Amino acid sequence: MFNKKNYFCSSNSLAMSKKHSEADETIVDLGSTYQQLEAFFNKNKKLLTIVLGAVVLLVGSYMYYTEMIQKPKEKKALEELFTAEYFFAKDSFNLALNGREGEFYGFLQVIDEYGGTKAGNLANYYAGICYLRMGKFEESISHLKKFKSSDVILGPMALGCIGDAYRELGQSEEAASYYEKAAKKSDNSFTAPMYLKKAGMTYEEDLKDLKKALKLYKKIREEYGNTTEGRDISRYIARLEYQLGK
Repeated sequence: MFNKKNYFCSSNSLAMSKKHSEADETIVDLGSTYQQLEAFFNKNKKLLTIVLGAVVLLVGSYMYYTEMIQKPKEKKALEELFTAEYFFAKDSFNLALNGREGEFYGFLQVIDEYGGTKAGNLANYYAGICYLRMGKFEESISHLKKFKSSDVILGPMALGCIGDAYRELGQSEEAASYYEKAAKKSDNSFTAPMYLKKAGMTYEEDLKDLKKALKLYKKIREEYGNTTEGRDISRYIARLEYQLGK
């Protein structure tokens, strides 16, 4: 006779047996994996020790360099930069650049002594502007090209000043190219329309490319109409459209 109770008991027993079997297989697998890892470690113990030691040494060296060398160097560089910035603000560009021996560093000394710091990088920007104001355009370009920044104002300004220097040197194509790079660097309403206009004027006045100039002027009107350049740009557009017969 079919015994329902016995049937269920048998089913449960089979299920429990299966679970025990799977658990045993898992234990065997883990044991096998552990043995393989142990064998690998024993075989490569020397190499692993060397690699681990190298990693520890690398991390330790980096932390030491950052805390004991780089941070104090950054602090000292900023202190040296401060006085040069003061003379820069007073338009004393020669003093700002060269400093005063035995008293304070100028931007050039900060660059030489602290070139790998943030202050050293910023000193390149200042030096480039000093040379630009002093009419030394090639030196200005050299320093401004070394300056790296993601700042939404300083980044475009550096590129735009390179454009100014190239235009002063009579290299109008390079000037227009850098003005456009400056405008694209950041779409803020201060630098973008200013350098779009400078690019347009360079195309119009120097390169005689009126169509390109008109395109840039219209971009100012469409995208930066509420800026100082945007409010004044209609007359530039009207003049070029008249010349182009539009």
